[in-house]
Amino acid sequence: MGANTSQVSDLSESQSIRTLIGPDAISENEPFWNQLISFTFTSPTCSADAKLLEEAVVPLAKTLIQNNPRSGNFGALVRVFLSRTKELKISTECQDQLFIWQAHNALFLVRCLLKVFIREMSEEELHLQFSYQERVPGTYDSICKDLLEELVCNLVHLIVEVPLLDITYNILFEAVTTLLVLMSYQLFHKEVLREGLIYGYLTRGRCLSLTSRLVKTLLYNFIRQEKCPAATHVLQTQSDGGGLLYGLASGVASGLWSVFTLGGVSSRPGAEQDQNPLPLSNQSLLLLLVLANLTDGADCPNPYRQAVTCFKNTQDSSSLPSPQPHTFQINFNSLYTALYEQQKSDQVTLLLYTLLHQNSNMRTYILSRTDMENLVLPILEILYHVEERNSHHVYMALIILLILTEDDTFNRSIHEVMLKNISWYTERVLTEISLGSLLILVVIRTIQFNMTRTRDKYLHTNCLAALANMSAQFRNLHQYAAQRIIRLVNQQLAIGFGVFLCHLYLLHFCLFPQAQDLNVIEEVIRMMLEIINSCLSTSLHHNPNLLYALLYKRELFEQFRSHPSFQDIMQNLDTVIGFFSQRLEQAGSDLSVERVQEVIKKGAAALPKERLKKFPELKFKYVEEEQPEDFFIPYVWSLVFNSGVGLCWNSQGIELFSMDSP
Repeated sequence: MGANTSQVSDLSESQSIRTLIGPDAISENEPFWNQLISFTFTSPTCSADAKLLEEAVVPLAKTLIQNNPRSGNFGALVRVFLSRTKELKISTECQDQLFIWQAHNALFLVRCLLKVFIREMSEEELHLQFSYQERVPGTYDSICKDLLEELVCNLVHLIVEVPLLDITYNILFEAVTTLLVLMSYQLFHKEVLREGLIYGYLTRGRCLSLTSRLVKTLLYNFIRQEKCPAATHVLQTQSDGGGLLYGLASGVASGLWSVFTLGGVSSRPGAEQDQNPLPLSNQSLLLLLVLANLTDGADCPNPYRQAVTCFKNTQDSSSLPSPQPHTFQINFNSLYTALYEQQKSDQVTLLLYTLLHQNSNMRTYILSRTDMENLVLPILEILYHVEERNSHHVYMALIILLILTEDDTFNRSIHEVMLKNISWYTERVLTEISLGSLLILVVIRTIQFNMTRTRDKYLHTNCLAALANMSAQFRNLHQYAAQRIIRLVNQQLAIGFGVFLCHLYLLHFCLFPQAQDLNVIEEVIRMMLEIINSCLSTSLHHNPNLLYALLYKRELFEQFRSHPSFQDIMQNLDTVIGFFSQRLEQAGSDLSVERVQEVIKKGAAALPKERLKKFPELKFKYVEEEQPEDFFIPYVWSLVFNSGVGLCWNSQGIELFSMDSP
């Protein structure tokens, strides 16, 4: 790029860039490299600027691909970067911003070129591009170090060794981003990749010993939520606008250079609208999810998943060594806080799911928290706005609730947490409601949305499973939550009748409809009846509002008595309805609401429990399907594709997922 390059339009005109991609070899010791990596350039953090950069780099990279076998300049550029990484930690301690700035610029160039290389060639061909040497054009020296492995290992070392400060923020971001780019081969393959050179470097090579430190560092990058530092002016240029004065001993200078900053200056009006204010946090989380979802190797499990599965709390005083490899300690309180504060994004919800499902230490900690509403409310808000979310995000939020409801203590405690004025719940003003009742309302709303729109069996099955897990612990349900439970049964009955009429219409015209819709509706009604039965059988006296709603709509349940799918479960409901109906008749006619509630409360204490038939406890446990990577790897890479800061891929050639995926 050279010292004068400061925007995308300058790239193709830069003499330094033309020299780099040209056919002539450049020795690593030439002053050219100092000039090349002495530039100011605003790294794109918005999608439009990233696209402009991509379009500018592609033809340059293709030219380099043609000339590199002869020149070896790409390998030389990588070695220039590697030579500077050896001193990065010392440079940080000495506040040597010039050195860090140049190392960052070299890595930025490498990353931009790699992104195009990976799209244009196989891993083996990429490996060859790293191997071409200056002194023997068109060949490579088999005894030299594996330069691609050196780069991967140096990036990992850089991330775990260099502390996060204002002066190192940009190079740490670039290191994380370059690792993401190196692993992006998966985007261009429909099948899940289970092996490969880069996979091997990260899971079996020299990087293996740094597994726990890398995972811990990426987690702390996410936890810290550091914003990109503002530009600082530290570098001087010659008065004639020539190359950077490399070395602080040079004396003649005028003007100031800005250190390369992420999104410091927008190249177009309004470009900041989709900029991510936390680029390192976002990118670190994406890299962590990519690593944690790598498949197990033929001879070894994924070490990054092992690390995610077994890390412990820094407050854990247990002296027993962990039998699991790659374990480490991290501050659970800080992680918990970051999880609920950032819960609106897909990737944070996916991280929460991963930790709840795979790390028993973190799951136990989360379930022990007395401020559970901080975590649950953002999840409920995701589900409440189901129309605006992609299906994968909704699934993850719902499965998180299902995992939480497997715990009876959670199911009891959520009815003790009282909330006031939930601003995002707009269907009805809820001045005061328990977290448990709000959870029921949101899950029922999700079921209703699904049954009237998408009719996704997976979605309603998990919704019903969460309600079923909670049902025995229902306590003092809000009257609106109680009404919605009964109304859901009524709504499913109406939908079922409509579907039945539709099927009759199709049969009339000799069309043969599937009975799937009716079966799904029948399943929903059956499960809702079981949920009501579970609540009445175990905590009748704690739920007067549900009894009131049940009695108010008692005629709705009469039609279920003769249905073979519902006869068994209707026994208890008939007993309860009959018992309280008789009590109400004895209390007289034209009863006020208050009087009815009084009769219900007294009757709940008087109903002999032995009159209710015992059913098996409703308990459902989330289990991942076989080969979960077929779901999670495309999902994770769709998040990288859509949310990676400063990364833009042309949708043509993306094979892993369809472009209407989340």
